[in-house]
Amino acid sequence: MHIKQIIIQGFKSYKDQTIIEPFSPTHNVIVGRNGSGKSNFFAAIRFVLSDAYTNMGREERQALLHEGTGPATMSAYVEIVFDNNDNRFPTGKDEVVLRRSIGLKKDEYSLDKKTATKADVMNLLESAGFSRSNPYYIVPQGRITSLTNAKDNERLQLLKEVAGTRVYEQRRQESLKIMEETDSKRHKIEELLAYIEERLAELEEEKEELRNYQELDRERRSLEYTIYHREQTEASDRLEELEESRRREVDGSNQRRQEFINRERVINEMEDQMRDLEQRMGLLAMEKEQLLEDREEQVKARAQIELIIKDLEESQAQSGMGRVSGRDRDECEERGRKRVIGGLGRWLHEDFKRYLAELETIEADIAAKEKELEQVVPQYETELAQESELNEQLADSEQQRQSLYAKQGRNAQFRTRQQRDDWLNKEIGEIKKTVDAQSKQ
Repeated sequence: MHIKQIIIQGFKSYKDQTIIEPFSPTHNVIVGRNGSGKSNFFAAIRFVLSDAYTNMGREERQALLHEGTGPATMSAYVEIVFDNNDNRFPTGKDEVVLRRSIGLKKDEYSLDKKTATKADVMNLLESAGFSRSNPYYIVPQGRITSLTNAKDNERLQLLKEVAGTRVYEQRRQESLKIMEETDSKRHKIEELLAYIEERLAELEEEKEELRNYQELDRERRSLEYTIYHREQTEASDRLEELEESRRREVDGSNQRRQEFINRERVINEMEDQMRDLEQRMGLLAMEKEQLLEDREEQVKARAQIELIIKDLEESQAQSGMGRVSGRDRDECEERGRKRVIGGLGRWLHEDFKRYLAELETIEADIAAKEKELEQVVPQYETELAQESELNEQLADSEQQRQSLYAKQGRNAQFRTRQQRDDWLNKEIGEIKKTVDAQSKQ
């Protein structure tokens, strides 16, 4: 395994895309003048392969981006292509492409052109020998000089670090700590196991009690189901009886309502007849009164005529003593008066008889109407009484129907069996009272 190619763009002094290749599988030397980008080249390699550039803030990421004239660089990336013919990277491919992209708000890795997490990349590098605990596969500039100038203990620490001794000590301390924690957890687990065994024994006893309880509970539920089923059957039968009673009451109520409507129509007709009779009786009474007044006037006229006739007769008797020459004239006058008076008397007598006949006819009509009214009034009063009775029956039927409707809606209102039994007993009592009252009627 070795690096075949490095591509840099936007990273520090590398503004444009820069491709550096080829690399030798053994040794490679980077030479150049000061400021040509040698240090930034190695920084780009460390940027991808080491932990030197982790947990960076916005300013630190900004410092890694190219700064120069022209448009500002908003992102950068470094891509390293590895030759994997020896399968150092366990990817199954001859070439591995690792890229890291950075921006003001992003820091992403990609492996073989696919997005990957940092943990996946670090694990892959460790599998190829790039250990994070021993990062001396890259030696920065100045590290050798500092090593020659270091004190003995510093060189010892550095050698331990390079040889992995320090990592071993750290891992050993971590392992010892883990072992202590493991022993502590083991003791706790043993105590927990002892408690669990004790608890299992208790649960075994409780399981036997639970089994007995379940058998008894199953028997109880069977008995309750039987009782509930029987009570439900009885309640259903009772509800069917109530429904049948309600239907009968509704039918009876409709029949009584129709009878009430018919009787009300008869009463209205009789009231119209009574009003007509009363109106006709009033007219006949007025005619009777007028005829009585006419009869009184005729009686008075007849009496006056009789007085006139009497006066004429007396005058005739007295005129017999007059002169003979005037007798003929008086006789002629007398005969004329008699004819006039006789004709007037006959006319008055005939008119009087006619009035009397009309009066008798009117009185007969009045008597007939009064008799007819006497027959209608009791019937009218009977119809009124029946109407009142039908109104009461209709109100009772309506109340019973509403009560039955209300009973149908109470099926789901009972929470306990006692509430349902109390309600059923109460309703049965009310129904018995209603039946007794109807039987008495």
